[in-house]
Amino acid sequence: WEELSGIDDKTSTVRTYEICEIHTPNQNNWLRTTYIPRRGAQRVYVELKFTMRDCSSIPDSRGSCKETFNLYYYESDSDSATQGSPAWMENPYVKVDTVAADSVFPDKKRGRANTKTLHLGPLNRNGFYLAFQDQGACMALLSVRVYFKKCPAMVSGFASFPETVTGAEPTSLVIAPGTCIPNAVEVSIPLKHYCNGDGEWIVPVGKCTCSPGYEPAEKHTVCKGEPCCGGKG
Repeated sequence: WEELSGIDDKTSTVRTYEICEIHTPNQNNWLRTTYIPRRGAQRVYVELKFTMRDCSSIPDSRGSCKETFNLYYYESDSDSATQGSPAWMENPYVKVDTVAADSVFPDKKRGRANTKTLHLGPLNRNGFYLAFQDQGACMALLSVRVYFKKCPAMVSGFASFPETVTGAEPTSLVIAPGTCIPNAVEVSIPLKHYCNGDGEWIVPVGKCTCSPGYEPAEKHTVCKGEPCCGGKG
């Protein structure tokens, strides 16, 4: 893999990683990212943008040319990877998928970028590395975007729910306990909300209402007023 300057599909200059070792069979070329802190995520998403040469347009590739590459990851509690460790192979690296190009381009033409989004997990260590394995493609890796999903902090029905990271599986539901907003009291328990795998709040349970002497305001996110007068003494 070689780091080069290139042009993306919007004719902007970008730094890319490129490889085109197609004339020798049994290629095994690896590229690894820097250490990526997990930041509490159990499942992360990886958006890849890349261009790929059309093997049929390359003379003398002798059947060794490919139009795919492999994505792997390796978990670690610290930034401890070196040139030789972990070993450049599946196990210790965990394979995410073989990535195929939807669009390939012939020689002497600028290729249209492919965009693929994959997800990996569940993650347990403090962070991880991504690794790309080339086995004979002629390609350019344009960008790698790594992100995770979360449900934002919210106030609903006079209750406050904290920012909540989605679960380990796309179908996971994570329970977020709620608390009544100031000047509100619980009227049914337990007070909780479920965060789904897409970072959306669903299925509220329990509710609060404004305390005596206070009234709803700002779409039921605030209880305004003065507390009811105390007894005469």
